[in-house]
Amino acid sequence: MIIRNYRPGDCPVLAQLFYDTVHTVNARDYTEEQLNAWATGNVDLDSLNRSFSKHDTLIAEIDGKIVGFADMDNTGYLDRLYVHRNFQGLGIASSLVCELEQHAEDIGVTKFETYASITAMPFFMKRGYKVEEENEVIRNGITLINYKMVKSLNLIKIHCNGEIKNGY
Repeated sequence: MIIRNYRPGDCPVLAQLFYDTVHTVNARDYTEEQLNAWATGNVDLDSLNRSFSKHDTLIAEIDGKIVGFADMDNTGYLDRLYVHRNFQGLGIASSLVCELEQHAEDIGVTKFETYASITAMPFFMKRGYKVEEENEVIRNGITLINYKMVKSLNLIKIHCNGEIKNGY
């Protein structure tokens, strides 16, 4: 696996990967109506490209194929994390998040935040994130549940190798 920086030409592939992942991987936790509201398939690629370009956006590739992506802003907000349905459980998400957290730490970020889906919540908990609150998000008139999760480096640090150090 190779992890590399985002390039504008990746945008259409990431939009499709997002749609496909939501409609397959997240299908175990959300209804079809919720999935359709979350990932409509109607994407403004210019707007999406601007968002990816403003953030630290990383791409995971295997054999030249994009299999995952994640992005974080310079405050430590992890906006998106998606891994292709056929590449789940291989450590791709962990590698992407680890790299993003390290980049953020390098610029002085000490707290990470994300809004995790029901599906992603256990992944983030294993990485040291704590649920701060459950949220109801309305998309296209449909209610979806997600969780505001936070990881503070002054309390706990989970290293990329899985080792936990308290009091960091």
